[in-house]
Amino acid sequence: MSMLTPPGMGGKYRITGDKYPRMRPPRRRGRLVLLTAACAVVLGLIGWGTLQLIDVFTGGGKKTAAAGGKAACVAKASASPGTTAALPAPAQITVNVFNATPRSGLAKQTADELKKRGFRIGEVGNATKQYDKKVPGTAVLLGPASSLNSSLPVLATQLAGAERRTDAARKGPAVDLILGNTFKSLDAEPAAGQALTKLRTPAATGTKKGC
Repeated sequence: MSMLTPPGMGGKYRITGDKYPRMRPPRRRGRLVLLTAACAVVLGLIGWGTLQLIDVFTGGGKKTAAAGGKAACVAKASASPGTTAALPAPAQITVNVFNATPRSGLAKQTADELKKRGFRIGEVGNATKQYDKKVPGTAVLLGPASSLNSSLPVLATQLAGAERRTDAARKGPAVDLILGNTFKSLDAEPAAGQALTKLRTPAATGTKKGC
């Protein structure tokens, strides 16, 4: 009789052999637990995906777009000072005034008015043969390539109908105001001042409308 057999019990209840009974549960229970956990993870992912789809179709995307629009407005507003800072003041711009019309004294009269408005005056006289009596419009503003987005726009606020041109071979920062056949006078000083103010703050006006 084995030592594992309780006293008084024999026959079919007798325990034979030298191994102890299995004390741990079958491995099937562990597999069932893992399968249950995996199902829970899959269901969670499906639920999260469903919520994302609902958010997209019910306006969640609009909130994101609105936030992006505000960010764009802030970026535009922060970029505007850098643009306006590049524009020189009238006192930093030297203007040569040339008369391309048959009317005498027009260049000096215009130069005096520009000087009152704060511009520096360079040469004053008749236009060269290239432009003399060959400017059909109000005027031509001529300067070096570097003046296209600096001096020329500032000078153009004083005469809205003037044509702007640049000459890559031109040296020096000075710009020319060549008076044409239809020129009568510079724009009124209040209107020119408003145009200059608007030129220096274009992004601020656009931000109010867009944002």
